Amino acid sequence: MLLRVCPTLHAQAMPTASRVGDLQIGVGYTRAKPDYSPKTFTGLAAYADFDFLPHLGVEAEIHKVNTPDNDKSYQMTYEVGARYFRTYGRVVPYAKAMIGRGDFNYPGGLTNLSYTLYAAGVGADFKVADRLRVRAEYEVQSWSGFSNGGLKPQLLTFGVAYHFADKTRYK
Repeated sequence: MLLRVCPTLHAQAMPTASRVGDLQIGVGYTRAKPDYSPKTFTGLAAYADFDFLPHLGVEAEIHKVNTPDNDKSYQMTYEVGARYFRTYGRVVPYAKAMIGRGDFNYPGGLTNLSYTLYAAGVGADFKVADRLRVRAEYEVQSWSGFSNGGLKPQLLTFGVAYHFADKTRYK
């Protein structure tokens, strides 16, 4: 009798929650070989990863590395690009390809010019707690338009990030 009164009843449940992807935001310490000077520059980095598929995501990052001298020169980069990663227990190795902008502050602070840059990097995130990740990364950049054939800095970054994902995603 009930089926005759309610012929539109269905046995499907609507999802109560869904995630678009995983997010982690971190900061790091960077050592760089600036390519135009034999000295090592040091500085800070900030990064964010958004993984929208089980092995694919995007990364955005900022680096600022300064000369050890007091001549006001530095390199600052803003990058965004694709990130491919795999998960092996607590280790998440990845490779990335980025495009961005590099600001070069010349010695003495008299000139600051910007250049388009391309970057490639490899690294690994290490899961040290449910929401805490530690990172080690190597990146090489290619700044186009820089005088004398371009600029190719190399960066080594060590960081720590907060991971916003739930425990079941991308295991």
